Order: sequence, then C-alpha cells, then structure tokens
Amino acid sequence: RANRLAQRLGAEALRLAELSDRLVDFDLVVSCTASSLPIIGLGMVERATRARRRRPMFMVDLAVPRDIEPEVARLDDVFLYTIDDLGRQVASGQENRLAAVAQAEAIIETRVDAFMQWMRSREAVPAIRTLHSRGESLKRAELERARRALAAGENADRVLESLAHALTSKFLHGPTVLLHGSAAQREQLLPLIEQLLPERVAPVERAPAESALASHRVEREPSR
Repeated sequence: RANRLAQRLGAEALRLAELSDRLVDFDLVVSCTASSLPIIGLGMVERATRARRRRPMFMVDLAVPRDIEPEVARLDDVFLYTIDDLGRQVASGQENRLAAVAQAEAIIETRVDAFMQWMRSREAVPAIRTLHSRGESLKRAELERARRALAAGENADRVLESLAHALTSKFLHGPTVLLHGSAAQREQLLPLIEQLLPERVAPVERAPAESALASHRVEREPSR
C-alpha cells in the first residue's frame, strides 16, 4: 500500500528499518504512525545532524502517542513540532483573526461615519450655493451703487459707510425677521446665531497714513 501511494505521488517508499540510514537525506520529516513507542530517537537524529553538517532539519510529529522522542527538540539544528504545537498555532491564528476582524469592524465603522457625515454635508450644498449667490448679488448691486455715488462726487467716507450699512442691513434682514417671529422659531434660531456669529469682532485700526488723511480732511472741512 505504501508503494502504491508513493508511485501515485511520485515519491519513494522506504522500509522502517532503512529510516536510521536515510534520515540524513531529508530536510523535512513528518511522522504519523500507530506505534506505541517512539520510532525516531535522540541518537538517530544526532547522527543524522552530524552527517548533515549542521544543516537544519524540520520535524513534525502528528502521532499520538509520539513517534519522535521529545528530547530531539533540544538539538540546536532540529526544529521539532508536535500536533499540540500545531493546535496552539491554529488557536493563536484564530485569536489573531478575531482581533483583525474587530479592528476591521472599527475601521469600517469609522469610514461609514465619515461617509455619512460627508453625505449630510452634501445635503447642505444647495443651501450654501444659494447663500453665496445671494451674497454675490447683493455685493455687486451695492458696489455698483457706490461707484455711481463716487463718480457723482460724493464724499468717499460717506459712500463707504453707506455701502457697509446697506450690506449689513440686507444680510441681517432675514434672520432679524425670523427672530422677531414666534417663540418656537427663536428657540431654534438662537443657538444657531451663537454658533454662526463671533462673540467679539476685533476693532479695525487705521494705518498711520489713513489716520493722517482723515485728520487732514477734518481740519479742512470748516473752511468750505
């Protein structure tokens, strides 16, 4: 039966009595017999490793009870693994896979949350575009009005003040109307207003040249 299996696999069948002499030829030994006693002893493996000139040998013992004496594992050039070692490797691999699954689930959850947040932000895009379009229209209209006033010779400071006042009034008109509405509307809007508007606007300092120009205009105005 061993010969038939060897022929089918392209291998070579050996008699058990030949094992001691042929062990030196193999880098990997897998043993699994029904023997009640070890069939590969420490002395046999020591002789094989000396003949192999310390080339490493890997041995796997799948038999219960063991086919290879446990002392073989102490040899420097031999790496012996039993079925118990393989079981521990399988269990360790399973633990690693479970840990990897948990890590993958956490990554997926984070990515899904980020994607859903992005989707929700996309819902606000039309409203954002409307706000920008409305602001741009107001800006163009008020700038055109300011240019006409300057071309007509009106005072530049008064034109700029009028421009700022008009833009501020038109931007705040909608929120102001809503804040004067029902109590329910105010409860919804007040937290949003606090988030949208800064608590304090830093004062704008005039440059020295601008301050001198303003002072010069103030001094000259009474002589008109």
